Amino acid sequence: MVRRGPARRAYRAGPGGAGSRGSVTAEFAVGLPAVVMVLVVVVLAATAAIGQVRCVDAARAGAREAALGSAAAQVHATAERLAGAGAAVAVTREGPWVVVRVSRPVAAFGWLGRGLIASGRAQAWVEPTAAGAPGVPAAGRAVAT
Repeated sequence: MVRRGPARRAYRAGPGGAGSRGSVTAEFAVGLPAVVMVLVVVVLAATAAIGQVRCVDAARAGAREAALGSAAAQVHATAERLAGAGAAVAVTREGPWVVVRVSRPVAAFGWLGRGLIASGRAQAWVEPTAAGAPGVPAAGRAVAT
């Protein structure tokens, strides 16, 4: 007597009937793009948040330097180095305060996120010894790059 392999079982339709075969593939095909889009949005939001933090840190460092009387070129260089490439730095004096504003475009994926701008603003009290220093503009005047 020759033995054969196990008998092949007939496919039994589940509760959904015979038409439910392959439904997992269809659900996966619909769900995968949604998961990818959520992932892209999360990464874009994280990139924007990092850019915002960098701009605020750059503005804070620039305001500290300007308040201590550093040269304008050094204030701008410090802020640009911390904010990253393409940053715009503006230094103004408002009464006894020096205000530094830094903005830069958010790095994005092609067309997605184009036009997003991260910005930061910081102010510091001008030190009395730095009131006439070259990096601190006179009250009401701005120095921008």
